Amino acid sequence: MDPDLSQASDAALVVAIARFREAALAEVYRRHGDAAFGLALRVMRDRALAEELVQEVFLKLWQDPERFDPGRGSLRAFLMATVHSRAIDVVRAESARRAREDRHDRLHPEPQYDLEREVVELTLAEQVHDAFAVLSDDERRAIELAYLEGHTYREVAALLDQPEGTVKSRIRVGLRRLRDTLVESGITSSWTES
Repeated sequence: MDPDLSQASDAALVVAIARFREAALAEVYRRHGDAAFGLALRVMRDRALAEELVQEVFLKLWQDPERFDPGRGSLRAFLMATVHSRAIDVVRAESARRAREDRHDRLHPEPQYDLEREVVELTLAEQVHDAFAVLSDDERRAIELAYLEGHTYREVAALLDQPEGTVKSRIRVGLRRLRDTLVESGITSSWTES
């Protein structure tokens, strides 16, 4: 550290900053950085945001030292006022951003993606598909028409040109075979237990 800078007044340090003396900025930061960070942290309650804000304030002092007017107060007061003002702005902006996001989320809710559930459902679908392979063609077609396409037993009988009793019997036997196959494969869903 330059000994003349450690003894210099804040106003003299700002003049040295205007002359691009990095050591002067380092001395200002040594003197006032902790207080500026403490204030930013109290207002913002976020360490990373507070650090970023303090860095921004000192960078602005480096880029535009003429903004400090020693006739209006001390450098510490100037830095603290700048930190406070910027911290309030950031808090307000963050609050407004969160409010917008919350409003958007309420108005446009996104379905929750549940990978585990999707894997279970895909596995179940595969097992059901495989279980259909144990059915006879007549059983499979009757069940598909009744349960997958939503036809009544009477409509299934008409579509297959078979007696309604035969269709009911094929569906009942087919569902029992389907249930037994699914239970054997480890599926214990409530609909397979009925």
